Amino acid sequence: MKYVIDTYAWVEYFIGSGKGQKVKKIIHDKGNEIVTPECCLAELKGWCMRERRDFERAYLIIRSDSEIESIYTEDWLESAEIKHEVRRKIKDFGLIDSTIVAKQRRHGCTVLSGDKHFKTLKNVEYVGD
Repeated sequence: MKYVIDTYAWVEYFIGSGKGQKVKKIIHDKGNEIVTPECCLAELKGWCMRERRDFERAYLIIRSDSEIESIYTEDWLESAEIKHEVRRKIKDFGLIDSTIVAKQRRHGCTVLSGDKHFKTLKNVEYVGD
C-alpha cells in the first residue's frame, strides 16, 4: 500500500508511543510505499527545536524510510480548494493539512495520521485516540 505520512504520525514514531508503534509497523513494512510531503519537514524541525531533539537524526531517518516529495504549484492550488471545501465541516482545517490531502489525492493512496483534523476524512488510516 502507499501512504502519505503527516507530521503527527512522524512525531508519534519518534516518541515511540503506542500510536508510534502502529506507524512504525506501517513504515517498516517493505510492501508499503511511504511518502512524506516536504512541508512536514518544517513542522518536524519546529517540533525538534521545541522538544530539544536532534532534527538531523530525524531527517536522516525520514529520508531513509520515505520518499520526501516536493510541493508543486498544482498541489498548492489544489490545497486552497481542499481547505475551502473541508472548512465547511472542520473550521480550523489548515493549509498544511490540505496540502497533505492534495498529495494523497495525487497518489490515490492513504494518509496516515492521528491528527483530529483527518479523523473523519476519506482514505485516512487514523492512529489517534
